[in-house]
Amino acid sequence: MNPETNTTAKGRIANILSVAGSDPSGGAGVQADLKAISANGAYGMAALTALTAQNTQGVQGVHLVPPEFVADQIRVVAEDVRIDAVKIGMIATAEIARAVAETLPDVPVVLDPVMVAKGGASLLAEDAVAALREALVPKAAVITPNLPEAAALLGCDAAVTRGAMAEQAEALRALGCAAVLLKGGHLDGEESPDVLADANGVHWFEGVRVDTRNTHGTGCTLSAALAARIGRGEPVPEAVAEAKAYVARAIAGAGALDVGSGHGPTHHFAGIWA
Repeated sequence: MNPETNTTAKGRIANILSVAGSDPSGGAGVQADLKAISANGAYGMAALTALTAQNTQGVQGVHLVPPEFVADQIRVVAEDVRIDAVKIGMIATAEIARAVAETLPDVPVVLDPVMVAKGGASLLAEDAVAALREALVPKAAVITPNLPEAAALLGCDAAVTRGAMAEQAEALRALGCAAVLLKGGHLDGEESPDVLADANGVHWFEGVRVDTRNTHGTGCTLSAALAARIGRGEPVPEAVAEAKAYVARAIAGAGALDVGSGHGPTHHFAGIWA
C-alpha cells in the first residue's frame, strides 16, 4: 500500500479505536482488529471489554471488564488522542453496552454485533441484545451483522434468500443506524454475497465462497478494515468494497499460516508481507 494514500482528508494518518474483547490466539477480537486496521493504512488503538481464554478450537473462558473501566479506557484515550472512527465488537453485557454508548466520541462508528464465537460459544448475554439494539445501533454509521445476528436483532428467522436479506437490511436500518452491511456468508451455495442498505437504497457486493476452515475472526477483520477506511474518509460504499476485497485476500492467503488445529485465522497481511 502506498503510504501517501493512508491519510485522512486533512492529510493525517487516521486513528481508529477498537472496543472489543481479547483473543489470546490472535485471530479475532482486538488482536485481529489491530492487524486489520494497520493493514488498511490506519493507526489502531484498543479498549478491552473482555478477556477470553480461547484458541482456534473454541472459547474456554470469559472474564468481563467492569463497565466503568471499559468507559474509562475510551474516555482517557479520547482525552489525549484524536479518534477518527470507532469499531465496536464484543460487548458481552447490557451494562457494557450502555457504558460504551454513553462514552463514545462523536465520530463514525462501525458496530459488529458479535453474539457467537466461531466455535459456538455465546459471547453476548440474552438481555444484552435489547441494549445493543437500543443504545448502540442508533449511534452507528454502519452495522455489520451476519444472518443469525440480524435475526436476533430483529426477533425473526434468519434470511435464507437474497430477497429476505435485503428486507432485513432495510428493517435493521430502520432501527436508527445510517447503514447496514448484512453479510451473507451463512447462505447456501458457492457465492457469499453481502448487501448494503443506506440512504441511497440497496447495493450488492458479490463474493466467491472459499472452501477453508481458516475463517476465525473474519467478522472482526471486516468491521475493523471498514472502520479504518471510513476513518480515512472513504465513502461507505467504497469502504465496503475495499474492506470486503481485503478480507477475501486474507482468507485466500490463510494457508500460508500455521496456527492451531481448529478454525484457523485469516492472513491479515497477505499481499503485504514478502
